[in-house]
Amino acid sequence: MVSEAAPAYRYVIITDSNVGAIYGRKALATFPTRSAGMLMIPAGEAHKTRETWSRLTDDLLKLGMGRDTTIVALGGGVVGDLAGFVAATFMRGVPVVQVPTTLLAMVDASIGGKTGVDHPLGKNLVGAFHNPTSVFSDPEVLATLDVNSLRTGFAEAIKSGAIADSGYFEFVVGELPKLLMPGGIVGDSISRVIVRSIEIKAEIVRRDEREQGLRKVLNFGHTIGHAIEHLSGYSLAHGEAVSIGMALESDIAERAGLAEAGTSAAIRDALVVAGLPVGRPEAISGEKILDAMRGDKKARGGQIEYALPRCIGAMAGSESGWAVTVDEDIVREVLT
Repeated sequence: MVSEAAPAYRYVIITDSNVGAIYGRKALATFPTRSAGMLMIPAGEAHKTRETWSRLTDDLLKLGMGRDTTIVALGGGVVGDLAGFVAATFMRGVPVVQVPTTLLAMVDASIGGKTGVDHPLGKNLVGAFHNPTSVFSDPEVLATLDVNSLRTGFAEAIKSGAIADSGYFEFVVGELPKLLMPGGIVGDSISRVIVRSIEIKAEIVRRDEREQGLRKVLNFGHTIGHAIEHLSGYSLAHGEAVSIGMALESDIAERAGLAEAGTSAAIRDALVVAGLPVGRPEAISGEKILDAMRGDKKARGGQIEYALPRCIGAMAGSESGWAVTVDEDIVREVLT
C-alpha cells in the first residue's frame, strides 16, 4: 500500500527497537525486493534528539539515498516526529509516510505534519512542518500494546472531544471502561475513536496548517503538559503529561472566568475514568513549571499562552487568535 500511495525509487523504514522487533521484517516484505531498507533507533522519548536525527541523516547518505527516496515512519509518536523531521530536512525534503503503531500516534501525532526533536531546554523546540504523503492506521496493531500505553492514547481522544465535539467526548467517556478491558480494543468502538479524532484534527489543520490561529486549540493541555513532561525527564509519558495539563488548564480556565462552571470537573472525571493522572507531580514545583513554560515555543512577548476550554466541545479565545493569556497569580494558585 505504501509503494502505491507514495511511489519512489527507494524506501527507508525508520522504526524503533520495540516496533522493529515485531513488525520490521513484515514491513520490509511488503516492498519490492531490494527497494527498501530499515534504520532502527532505541525506543523512548530520550532518543528523540538532534544526535539521533544526525545519525539517521548520516546513515541515509551512507546508503546512497537521494531525493527519490520516501521515508516510512513505523512506530509511535517519537518515531513519527523524528522520522518526519529527517524527511523534512534530508535533501531539503523528501516524502514521508506515517504508519502509526500506537493509539496516541493514530489519533494525534501522525496527523498534521508537525515534526521535530527535543532539546535539553524543552520538548519539540527544533522541528519543521512537513505533511505526510499518506497515513496508514491499522487498529489491529494495538493488540500488542499494554493497557498503560492505551491509556495515554485516550488522553488525546478525550482532548479531541473537549475542544470540538461534546457528543464525541461523551461517547469516549462512556466507552472507556469497555475499551480498557482485556481484549476490549477491538470492534467498532475503537474504530470510531480513531476516525473521529482524525476527523477533528484534520479539519482544524486544514483550516490553519501553520498554527497561526485556530490550530492553537490543539495545544489544550500541552502548555503545562510539555513543561511537566520535560521536567520529569520524560519519565512521564506524553499522554500522562497532557492529561495533567488538561486537568490543570481547565481549572485555570474556570478560575479566570473563561470556562463554564463544571467544565473542569467533567474533564477531570473523564481522565480519571481513563486511569490517567490529573495532579501536579509532587517532585515538580509550580515555580519550576512556570519557568519551563516561559521558554516554551508557544510563549509570545514574554507571556505564556494557553489554549483553554469555554465548555465541553468549544474553546475560548476566538477573539484573540485562540491563544489566551492568564493572570500568573491564577496559574500559580492552580499549580501550587
